[in-house]
Amino acid sequence: MKELTKAEERIMQMLWKLEKAFTREILDEFKEDKPSYTTVATVLGVLEQKGFVAHNVLGNSKQYYPLITKDKYSDFAMSNVLGKYFEGSLSQLVSFFAEKKKLDLNELNEIIDILESKK
Repeated sequence: MKELTKAEERIMQMLWKLEKAFTREILDEFKEDKPSYTTVATVLGVLEQKGFVAHNVLGNSKQYYPLITKDKYSDFAMSNVLGKYFEGSLSQLVSFFAEKKKLDLNELNEIIDILESKK
């Protein structure tokens, strides 16, 4: 699987939410920094080439749908972050958030509870 650009990820987030959509419907989801119709269409074409989306033709329009689930991409992206920045160590990731994002004791206890419930 390939990493998505910011523009690609933004459109995938919308497509995951909508489940299937025409280019215009995706464009309507943008609340700010709305790109042009052709920009969205181009990004959808790139996503299709990368194997992230496919489409059905309905009349003269293409209705796009995701081929990769949000969960599967999230797993890939988080594994990438762990590998690139934290040497694959979850404890280094948690340590980073504890130090840089000022996690309080309640949040750390919540993390511990989550990990213990997954045993």
